[in-house]
Amino acid sequence: MIRTAALVATLRDAAWLTPARVKGYLYVLGGVTFAVVLAWIGLSRRGIDLLGKPLGADFPSFWAASWLALHGAPAKVYDLAAHAAAERSAFGGEAVPYSAFFYPPTYLLICLPLGLAPYLGALIVWLGATGYACWRTARAWLGAPLGPWALPLLAFPGVLSTVGHGQNAFLTTALFGAAILTWDRRPLLAGVCFGLLTIKPQLGLMIPLALIVSGRWRVIASACATALGLALAAVALFGPATWRGWLAVSALARRALEEDGVGSEKMQSAFAAVRLLHGGLGLAYGVQAAVALAAAAILVQVMRQRPSGPLASDALAKGGMLATASLLASPFLLDYDLMLLALPLAWLAREQAKGGALPWEKTALVAAFLLPLISRLVAGRLGLPLGPPIVFALLLVVARRATARVRVQNALSSLDMAVSVP
Repeated sequence: MIRTAALVATLRDAAWLTPARVKGYLYVLGGVTFAVVLAWIGLSRRGIDLLGKPLGADFPSFWAASWLALHGAPAKVYDLAAHAAAERSAFGGEAVPYSAFFYPPTYLLICLPLGLAPYLGALIVWLGATGYACWRTARAWLGAPLGPWALPLLAFPGVLSTVGHGQNAFLTTALFGAAILTWDRRPLLAGVCFGLLTIKPQLGLMIPLALIVSGRWRVIASACATALGLALAAVALFGPATWRGWLAVSALARRALEEDGVGSEKMQSAFAAVRLLHGGLGLAYGVQAAVALAAAAILVQVMRQRPSGPLASDALAKGGMLATASLLASPFLLDYDLMLLALPLAWLAREQAKGGALPWEKTALVAAFLLPLISRLVAGRLGLPLGPPIVFALLLVVARRATARVRVQNALSSLDMAVSVP
C-alpha cells in the first residue's frame, strides 16, 4: 500500500523531472535521433533503405501523383496500377512497397510541383519547406525566439516520424497552428488556413464544432470560401474525373481501415485500439464514436468559456484543446499525425514555465511527448494501444489548465473593477 501511494505521488507531482534533467534527456534523445537519421540515410542505396523501403516511405505516393498529373493523366492518380508504376519509376523500375494516394484532388494541388524534381530532391524540398513552416509556427506558439526551445522541438519524436515517412504532418501542424494564432486578430487568414486543411479532412472533424460554439463566423465564412475555391480549382485543373476517382478509392481506404490493411499497431485511434485488442468491427466504431463524443463535449465546455478581461493565451488554450480533440475524432489516424501534439505540448510547456505545473501535468506532458516514439513499438510487440488513453489524458489536462486560467482571469478582472469603484 505504501509503495502504491509513493508511486501515485511520484506520477502526480513528478518532482524528479527538474529543468536540468529535462534538458539532459532532450540532448540525449535529440542526439540519438540525429545519429539514427544520418546512419539510415548513409546506409541507403539509391534512395532505398536497409528494409527495402524508399527514404521517406510514404513520399513516393505524393511524388507519383504529381508526376502523373504533370504528364497529363491526373485521373490516373487514383488508378492503383498506374500510380504504382509511377512510384516505381522514381527508383528506376525497382520494386518498392506501394503507398496509395487516398487524398482528395485538392491535395494534388499542393503536391503538383513535386514531380518537377527527381525523387530525393523533391523529398528534401518538401520536408525542408513544410518543416520550416512548422518551425515558424512553433516559435509563434512559444511566444519567443526558438533559441532555448529549439531542442525540445527538434527532439520531439513526431519530427522523426514525419521525416521518416516523408509525410505532410509538418504542413498540417503549421496550418492548424497558424489558424489558431490568427483566428481572433485576422479571422479571414485563419479561415484560409482551416480551408487549406481540407486537404486532410480527417483532421478537421472538430473544427466546425469549435468555430460554431465560439461564434467565429468570419473564420467559418473564409474557411468555406477557401475550401470551395480549392475544389473548383481542382476541377478546373484536373477535371471532374479526378473527383470520381477519389470517391472510388475512398472505399478502398475504408476497407484498409476495417480489414487492417494499414496495420492497427500504426494507427492511433480508439477504433484501431479496439481492433488491436481483437474487438469486433461494430464495437470498434461504437468506442470510436463514444470517445469522439466525449472529446467534443469537453471541447464545447472550454470553447464556451468567456474570460471577462484580456487573456493573452486564451486563443492558444482553446486551440490546444481543439488540436488534441481533433486527434481523438477520426478512426483513421496514423502515428505521424501525432505531430499535431506539438501545439498543446508547446502551450503547456509555456504555461508551466510561467507558473509551475499542476498535479499530473508533467506526467501527461512527458507521456504525450514520447507517444510518437513508443506507440507503434508497444502496440506491435505487446499488443497495447497507448495512443487513445494518453491523448485523452492530455485533453483533460489541457482542459483543466484552460479552465483554471479563465477563472483566474475573471477573478482578477472582478478585483480590478472593485478597486476602481470609488
